[in-house]
Amino acid sequence: MKIRTILLSATIMGLALAGCQRKDDEGPTQLSGRLFVFNYRVASASYMVTLKKIAPIPEGTTAVAEFENPAGGDPLVIREKIYSFWDKITLESPDLRCVRKDRPYSVSIKLVDASNKTIQTIKTEVKSDLDQTVLPTKPLVVGPVYTANPEVFKGDGSTDYGHDAACPA
Repeated sequence: MKIRTILLSATIMGLALAGCQRKDDEGPTQLSGRLFVFNYRVASASYMVTLKKIAPIPEGTTAVAEFENPAGGDPLVIREKIYSFWDKITLESPDLRCVRKDRPYSVSIKLVDASNKTIQTIKTEVKSDLDQTVLPTKPLVVGPVYTANPEVFKGDGSTDYGHDAACPA
């Protein structure tokens, strides 16, 4: 009975210590957030992914993010310089079209050092809890003072929010 207790205690301690250690292949960041951002005022949607720094990041590091294109076609790619003093890294895609509710979209992020050597790869998926059809196809406002867009808000009092019929099913 005493040997079982000792073995059980040793196993629990070993698991606890293993859970606290970072694996070498995890890299200097960890995924801390992922979502779609819908801005109804300017009729735009984009991916936003955040990473939390958990280890030093070498000078000259760049994040290369590939976002699945909801409208189809080639992935949307951004390159973002990462500064070693940042504790949080935010990566945002260009504007999107055709985001569908509850559909998983893939995102791949590579951190590369100044010599273009990959130091970390992160693959994840992002789901929206809204369909992009909630957004108008034209911005509701234009200009720096949020003037009502005359293409949406007509002079006769009617509105035309538009409809994007070019999206895949």
